[in-house]
Amino acid sequence: MEAERAEVDSLAEPMSASCGAVAGKSSVGTGRAHGKVILLGEHAVVYGAPALAVPVPGLRVTASADGSSAERDTISFVLPPVADVVAVNQAEGGLPGLIARLRDRFGVPGTMWVDVRVACSIPLGRGLGASAAYARAVVLAVADLFGRRLDAEEVFELVQAAESVVHGRASGVDAHAVGSSVPILFSGGAVERLRIGFDGVVVIADSGVAGRTRDAVELLRGRFAREPLYQARFVDMVESETWASMGDLADGRAKEFGARLTTAHGLLREAGLSTDQIDDLVEVALRAGALGAKITGGGLGGCLIAVTDNAGTASTVARRLEEAGAVKTWRAPLRRVCRCWQLTRA
Repeated sequence: MEAERAEVDSLAEPMSASCGAVAGKSSVGTGRAHGKVILLGEHAVVYGAPALAVPVPGLRVTASADGSSAERDTISFVLPPVADVVAVNQAEGGLPGLIARLRDRFGVPGTMWVDVRVACSIPLGRGLGASAAYARAVVLAVADLFGRRLDAEEVFELVQAAESVVHGRASGVDAHAVGSSVPILFSGGAVERLRIGFDGVVVIADSGVAGRTRDAVELLRGRFAREPLYQARFVDMVESETWASMGDLADGRAKEFGARLTTAHGLLREAGLSTDQIDDLVEVALRAGALGAKITGGGLGGCLIAVTDNAGTASTVARRLEEAGAVKTWRAPLRRVCRCWQLTRA
């Protein structure tokens, strides 16, 4: 188990490169992150259930931080032209606070002007981890600018602080997943590598309608307050499906894993977190040969995912989804991991 933990700690490559930057001298720091999708466990993870997430390396965020001495502390941001309320909220609240925390942590003397530029290919408001990826890239860029290194836990804590500005109560799974190079299990605040016993493809489809994570969280919280028994049933069922799906993944049971995704979609739909459009696209994916499909992320819009066990079917599913109205599709690999074993619940 200790070896496993050490392996997981090395997954995210969270350290900033030590560039020798010193406050007051011309220097540029760089940080990177990528997108993610939740396979199973969204929403329930906030209430203690596990969640499974897959990195999407083709969706990237790169931040550069340029600093120089100044008469007073000044922070400016240059965001992508498509930046929406997620990016604006972070630029106005979470990210300046991050930079202030980093300066205090590193003991950088004097006053500085810091200019942060962000390039992002992750569509915003789609449940693909854009806000966490923004925060992670900026954290690493500023740490690089100051010539300091951060360990995995420090990066996680700082990204979580920024996430709370955008989403309120954040589980932490996004903060880990946008820096991980492999699929992960997030449970009880800890992260482990997810064992996979088959080669597959996750097709991600954008419905074209931005998700509303904060609204979805409040909607579910309100229902839980009115119906405590429903809360217990929802969390228990999602948790049960998630733990069982880990065994399916580890043992190479692709069809069974896909079926659990579709079951999870039914639970999220019944909770009022899906939309008619996404429900229709889920059916399109299943008819096109997907082993399973579901909404992913915060809900009330955003993206859906579909799992296949080969690239050819993935291409067919992606094409059919676009023909049915999905504005864009992407793919993320599920690669077989050697020494597969079933992870069991503690």
